Amino acid sequence: MMKVKLLLKDKGTQIYSVRPSDTVFEALLRMAEHHCGALLVMEGDALKGIISERDYARKVILLGKGSKETMVSEIMSTDLKVASPESTLTDCMRLMTEHRIRHLPVLEAGQVMGVLSIGDLVKAKIADQQREIEHLSQYIAGT
Repeated sequence: MMKVKLLLKDKGTQIYSVRPSDTVFEALLRMAEHHCGALLVMEGDALKGIISERDYARKVILLGKGSKETMVSEIMSTDLKVASPESTLTDCMRLMTEHRIRHLPVLEAGQVMGVLSIGDLVKAKIADQQREIEHLSQYIAGT
């Protein structure tokens, strides 16, 4: 079973974040700049939450609030589900499916090591299955 630490080694550990005191507008600009759908909310090295496009749609737009007046701290998700570097991809996919989330922070001893998206997991799972198919094909062919 492939573990998160191996996926992060391939993907990288780049973290995009905002502060709780930033405006939602600033968070949206950062998401657009980095072509991502969520940002970690950090105070220094401490993970405080996560803000996603879904949070914006449900907690700002649908409530008639303004993104330039609303602070990230007002709409960020704080009941975070996280993975560890030792978690398997299957464990992460199960966690994300059960909790209907698309982004999973990876923590080790309270320190943020990276973030996985559902797209990262699907891509890795497909590559893993492709390697297995190739291995089995070679085994069957006797090469």
